[in-house]
Amino acid sequence: MDRVIAKKKWSTKRLMTIAGIAGVVVLVAGSIFFTSGKSKLNVDTERITISEVKKGAFQEFIPVNGVVMPLNTIFLDAVEGGQVEEKYVEDGAMLKKGDPILKLSNVDEELSLASQESAVFGEQTQMQIAHNNAQQNTVSKLNQMADVDNAFKEAERVYLLDKKLYEQKAIGLQEYQAAKNAYDYQLRRKRLTTQILKQDTALTIQQEQQAKEHYAQMKAALTLMRKKVASLTLRAPIDGQLTSLDAEVGQNKNKGEHLGQLDAQNGFKVQVEIEEHYLSRIYNGLVGDFTFADKSYKLVIKKVYTSVGKTGRFLVDMQFVGAVPKGIRKGQTLQIRLALSDETTALLLPKGGFYQQTGGNWIFKVSDDGKTAYKTDIQIGRYNTDNYELLKGLKPGDKVITSSYENYGDIQELVLKK
Repeated sequence: MDRVIAKKKWSTKRLMTIAGIAGVVVLVAGSIFFTSGKSKLNVDTERITISEVKKGAFQEFIPVNGVVMPLNTIFLDAVEGGQVEEKYVEDGAMLKKGDPILKLSNVDEELSLASQESAVFGEQTQMQIAHNNAQQNTVSKLNQMADVDNAFKEAERVYLLDKKLYEQKAIGLQEYQAAKNAYDYQLRRKRLTTQILKQDTALTIQQEQQAKEHYAQMKAALTLMRKKVASLTLRAPIDGQLTSLDAEVGQNKNKGEHLGQLDAQNGFKVQVEIEEHYLSRIYNGLVGDFTFADKSYKLVIKKVYTSVGKTGRFLVDMQFVGAVPKGIRKGQTLQIRLALSDETTALLLPKGGFYQQTGGNWIFKVSDDGKTAYKTDIQIGRYNTDNYELLKGLKPGDKVITSSYENYGDIQELVLKK
């Protein structure tokens, strides 16, 4: 007899089907939940930096390095080339103005000087000879003039006498005419001799003037030549310390070659290198400060070198305001805060690694209960090494996360765990 077998209510197949449907429902619900709400991330507060937004004094400045240098430096170059014949001092010596440093030997220049001196001496001799000849010529012309004047006066006397006698019919026409002809001749001769004397005098004066000018030019050239030869002995142009002397006996130095420098002992300046993108904002009068031996000192820009070097930087010279730090030495490096603006009151946001990921457009603001932090839009203005100038988005007393956001991705909210 057949037996009726009861059908199972929960078969394995049925159970698997129900489980599959339930899983799909859970996935769909979870997807809806997570996409419709904010993505969150648990963060340990010991691994982040929480800063407070405050209102305070703000000044825009940049950190720069400066090197202490003498206030005035004279570069020593070879005016004329030559061989180093003698060194009178060594590098580092303290010199007075006019002290000899080294001597160069240049045979060509010395021969040129001797030749120029001979030429000037010869010209002087020729001038003296020409002057003597001119005087003798003048004396001869004056003697000739005296003879002509005497002959003229005699002819005039005879002419006037014969004229009177002729009018009285005491002499004949022929004798009178002879006297008149003699007088006219001597008159023309006197006029001609007078003209020749004047021309000769003017010519003599002109020649002497030209000779003097030529001699003066030759003497000026000789003076320059003597200066060139004298410049072969390098001398200190000011009081100071000789540094960077690059010369040894026997070396050949070309004209214009750098030999060393002389540092004046009248004070110090600080030469600073600055990035080229600050060039338009740097000008004379900007102030910087630095700390030396636990004291603060101020510097002011006195000169801006606008040419940009290969490193993308330009130079400025700064001078001390007030007292110069005691013990400061040439070549020391100073870390300077160079102010680019006046001090103002602003909302301050401490600097941190968050800026690399947000560009300063937003930040995680901590909630009032301190349990979460959420994204908040902000606007940043100027900045210095310590703070950003906050323009909008936060208020004094707000707390924000300023450490790096590198591992947060697109997280919208942080859950802060202690």
